Amino acid sequence: MIFLIMRAIKITILLLSALFSLCATAQKTPSPKYEYRAVWLTTIENLDWPKTLVKAPADTLAQQRELTSVLDSLHSLGVNTVLLQTRVRGDVIYPSAIEPFSHVLTGDEGRNPGYDALAFAVRECHKRGMQLHAWVVSLPLGKAEHIKRMGKMSLVHKQRALCSYYDGNWYMEPGNPATADYLCALVTEIVKNYDVDGLHLDYIRYPDRVKNYPDAALHRRHGKGLSLSAWRRANITAIARRVCEVVKELKPWVRVSCAPLGKYGDLAQYSSYGWNARETVFQEAQDWMRDGYMDILFPMLYFKGNNFYPFVLDWQENSHGRHIVPGVGVYRLLPEYGGWQPVEIARQLNTSRSAGTAGTALFRAHHLLSNAGGAAELYSSIYAKKALVPPLDWAAAAAPATPAAFAVESRGDTLALSWQLVPEVAGHPLNKYNLYVAVGDTVDIDDVDNLLCDNLQGDSFVWACRTSSALSFALTAVDAYGRESVAARLHIPARNPRLEALTLPEPFAWGQRLLVHDVRGKLLYSGRYSTSVVVSELACGYYRLTVTDRDGAVLWSDYFKR
Repeated sequence: MIFLIMRAIKITILLLSALFSLCATAQKTPSPKYEYRAVWLTTIENLDWPKTLVKAPADTLAQQRELTSVLDSLHSLGVNTVLLQTRVRGDVIYPSAIEPFSHVLTGDEGRNPGYDALAFAVRECHKRGMQLHAWVVSLPLGKAEHIKRMGKMSLVHKQRALCSYYDGNWYMEPGNPATADYLCALVTEIVKNYDVDGLHLDYIRYPDRVKNYPDAALHRRHGKGLSLSAWRRANITAIARRVCEVVKELKPWVRVSCAPLGKYGDLAQYSSYGWNARETVFQEAQDWMRDGYMDILFPMLYFKGNNFYPFVLDWQENSHGRHIVPGVGVYRLLPEYGGWQPVEIARQLNTSRSAGTAGTALFRAHHLLSNAGGAAELYSSIYAKKALVPPLDWAAAAAPATPAAFAVESRGDTLALSWQLVPEVAGHPLNKYNLYVAVGDTVDIDDVDNLLCDNLQGDSFVWACRTSSALSFALTAVDAYGRESVAARLHIPARNPRLEALTLPEPFAWGQRLLVHDVRGKLLYSGRYSTSVVVSELACGYYRLTVTDRDGAVLWSDYFKR
């Protein structure tokens, strides 16, 4: 009874928080250092990517450039996790020994686009410090016309016993034990051959309406005395367990996740109205977290009001210490999908954060990037500060050691930092470092504003910093699970006063240009110099500003922190 009362109080507080945010437009909560900022990047029907089909060799580069443009835009908004649809409907976007190339790449089912789209996407995400999770549509195989177009390449043709036809669609049959074997073979192919950060299962469930679903014979054969509902739940759980075992055996740091229906079940005060994960489509997703079959759940909470807020809290309360990342339907801002006001999305993002979830995921990328209903502006406002992907703190492997021999050498206008590479822990790679800096005698590594550069590789970093202030640095090693070591630290006393980089000089000649680089030296802006241009639009972080004359000669250059 006490538990139920406390739970009701928690839900009431959460709902009041959302209500108050109506008056404050979007109630802001502190930005954490670790937070998933995820999006689903959809390939089915070419919805998000690719729009360019590879019909000739020259189209390959265009398709790749299209993806890098999408990733650049997502990165600029603060997205740190991309869920890329890799298995579409019984076909895939990479060269597979099991399933054919999807027509989304070329327009023709089974035709090779001339490059490995998954490998390319992984590489490009990692260049930008973003994670890529391979999104695998688990059981649906597509409509009848899709199967007909695939012909002899389809799973229906090759292994009919694994497939069921229901309500105009073909599905892999979860009641057939061989279905788990087949999916595990696909998962093995992806995880073994690609440096993916996660394996994301979608549609790991029965069809949405199962009143006449044709599995009575299988239930009689394999039911083992269980009721039909209990047997169906056991079938889906068995697939989740098997996939998790396969992934963790190959690469235990790869994150296993799925996207269950947004409501797990009825709550004491709030009904799911007959549409929930456990009873409707037989997903025991909260038990999967308890039993360690999932690292992350992305519940598809594309609702508002009391259909969103209490159910977010329910997921979080039953996370069993793992990561809950609510799926938020940014597409709902469009008139044809509900015409929500932007404040509703803002409330959902902020309330998810205040409820203690591990972040949020938006469905889908196009609606964010097209700024549907002001989505991009809203997103960049709430997520103005950088965030790191949350670590898998429950990993059994030992955490990384502190970097040794952390040192700095002043070289004119630059500081050269160096350290010894931390040995890799047996069983998983370790080759990344986070570097922090702050003015003064110490640096707080829990404050993401002090993060100078993340995902560093190698044993050195050169920083063109001319400030005269005392500086403190901290360096942590980061393992494949995302866990940081204890920081190595060093301090640089104040030096001779020099021009501080907080005030830009006034333009003094026609034709001057302003260049803005990030800490890695990437050019972010080049244009006519004005003291009011660009700087106010930069995200929080460190930047190098350079002013040149019309011939390109450097007139002024300095570092500043936004």
